[in-house]
Amino acid sequence: MILSALLRADEIEPTLSVCGVALVAHPAGALYEPSSGALVLADLHLEKGSSFARRGQMLPPYDTATTLGRLARLVDVYRPRVVIALGDSFHDRGGPARLTDADRGALTALQRGRDWIWISGNHDPEPPAGCGGETAAEMALGPLALRHEPTAGARRGEIAGHLHPVARIAVRGRGLRRRCFATDGARIVLPAFGAYAGGLNVRDAAFGGLFAPGALTAWMLGETGVYAIAGGALRPD
Repeated sequence: MILSALLRADEIEPTLSVCGVALVAHPAGALYEPSSGALVLADLHLEKGSSFARRGQMLPPYDTATTLGRLARLVDVYRPRVVIALGDSFHDRGGPARLTDADRGALTALQRGRDWIWISGNHDPEPPAGCGGETAAEMALGPLALRHEPTAGARRGEIAGHLHPVARIAVRGRGLRRRCFATDGARIVLPAFGAYAGGLNVRDAAFGGLFAPGALTAWMLGETGVYAIAGGALRPD
């Protein structure tokens, strides 16, 4: 509500361009590539709640159902031919085995009638057993290279996750912090999609060298829109 009141969105679902490829950015934090029918999202971190519970830190056990529900709404919107999850889809290697029957059924329903690709992440380097789909270390989508971790140096066309980008701005004397797509037009880092996933400020040193100097734009996620904020307006935490 604050973002929509104070900032301008060109469209509810703006079209971003990475190396000339048009990508529709949804405020839930996913990209849709119309020509291939691909829905791309990163860092679901399914079963993070149960992972923490095993270590004695009790979290409400609803993160997987919430995340899959959000994904189901996107599938209803775009009817993608393929869903590509850019790694850390499960919070740990034991996550697939801890899925409830209801959540496993919801995942199976989402996969029905389409291709599904799990990109390997640092949290889930092995194929998620019993979860359907195919697994790849990385993949190409036309001129785009899809992988979990962004790589240092000039990698044009890269689409990655891993860093959980968030942006912070100052508006009318108050700070506003939201998940964001981070891009300079040559590559893009997606926000974390998972309900319990945290975020890292795009001004953090971990993002150093990923974007051309002065070219970073953070597309901040609002309730109903995605809002472009130039890099010069971004603030550290």
